[in-house]
Amino acid sequence: MPARHQRLTQTAEKAQPTDELTAALAAIRQELELTPEFPPEAEAEAAAFAADPQLPEADQTGIELVTIDPRGSTDLDQALHIERAGDGFTVRYAIADVPAFVSPGGAIDVEARRRGQTMYAPDGRVPLHPPIVSEGAASLLAEQERAAYVWTMQLDAAGDVTGTALERARVRSREQLTYDEAQQRIDAGDAMLGLLKEVGELRIALEEAREGASLDMPEEQIAKEGEHYVIERRVLLPVERWNAQISLMTGMEAANLMLSVKRGILRTMPQPPEGDVNRFRKEVRAIGEEWAAGEHYGAFLRRLDREKPTTLAILQAARRLFRGASYKVLDDSSDPARLEQAAIGAAYAHTTAPLRRLVDRYVLVHCEAIANGREIPQWAADGLQGLPEIMQSSGQLAGRLERESIDAVEIAVLRERIGEQFDAVVVETRKEGATIQLIDPPTEAACDTQAEPGERIRVRLTEADLATRALRFSQA
Repeated sequence: MPARHQRLTQTAEKAQPTDELTAALAAIRQELELTPEFPPEAEAEAAAFAADPQLPEADQTGIELVTIDPRGSTDLDQALHIERAGDGFTVRYAIADVPAFVSPGGAIDVEARRRGQTMYAPDGRVPLHPPIVSEGAASLLAEQERAAYVWTMQLDAAGDVTGTALERARVRSREQLTYDEAQQRIDAGDAMLGLLKEVGELRIALEEAREGASLDMPEEQIAKEGEHYVIERRVLLPVERWNAQISLMTGMEAANLMLSVKRGILRTMPQPPEGDVNRFRKEVRAIGEEWAAGEHYGAFLRRLDREKPTTLAILQAARRLFRGASYKVLDDSSDPARLEQAAIGAAYAHTTAPLRRLVDRYVLVHCEAIANGREIPQWAADGLQGLPEIMQSSGQLAGRLERESIDAVEIAVLRERIGEQFDAVVVETRKEGATIQLIDPPTEAACDTQAEPGERIRVRLTEADLATRALRFSQA
């Protein structure tokens, strides 16, 4: 379920630093007290590791792994290799060995627990770890020997996992591919990446059978045409969905390992309340899309044509179904039946992005110990204390950064259109007005109206002030 704040970036044609939008985005980060600089002690620890990284004895450098990431990525968490195994498959998934350079209680550890996760904004990011390691010595860069946690998953002909192993080992990625390059290789008949397509489609079918759901939000870029801003959208390539399924599968296997001993930490999310689903159904009807009675919302979202202009508005509205996510530390009283991540349709754990998310480091260490029949290191077990609160707090901060940044971008795009009319759907009505969702561009904003939720109305843009970040409409 790609988060929108990770998919909203500025293109090479972005404005100069003195530009008003750039200043507004910088002001948001300043208000949220987000700075990329690290304490000198953390930088010193990172530099010492980068100068002399400690690699595991186990050697899996013979596996011809590749990474698949957005163009320009440098913090590479995952590398992949798939091969046939009888009528099934062997999937190897190498994850950057963050515990190798983070000493428990050290300066990097303390700072990472303060930050919680990498924060993404349209014009840059505030990283979780010092870049000298997260974008250098620990990143799974091509043709570099690196330490990694290597998941080896055996799949049957239907794509179901029949066995899982996990070990720390040395690895060497052969290539750093962009999504475009990977898709071109698949279309041209690349043997290994062709198996990614095969496994990815099988896993999507299993997701549908579990009644899982994914938003698959298009990538969005801010561009400037003359003196005006526009948001350019790119529909995700098929390879991006197939690649995401490998990560989801690994997170599900991590959850199964930790549930087997009731130790660790899961990512959970409840089923959306019936009222939220009914409200979403009304919004879909108002936007003008057909949603068959009895069809699960996950299946409905999966079949939407991502090229249609109304689809993004529907996906934006659907985000309200994906609420209530949290982290649950396991203990002897944990009930697996109540620990599902509803959007995935199974138990799940964050484990594939340790360079960018704090909790993944602890999950990897728990899973490696459990998979090999060893005691969980005490520092990792103790580190779960307070971890859900850290992740929840940093998630709220990331959400606020996302919302306010998107608001600023949308104001910059719309401010030349004061007085114009738009089609919109009412999301929520209060005494002082309503929240609406424009159909095109798909923007959520305040509106002076008392129309009922789910009602489609015409609205007029009355205010778009980048200095105060105010965006408001009135019913036309």
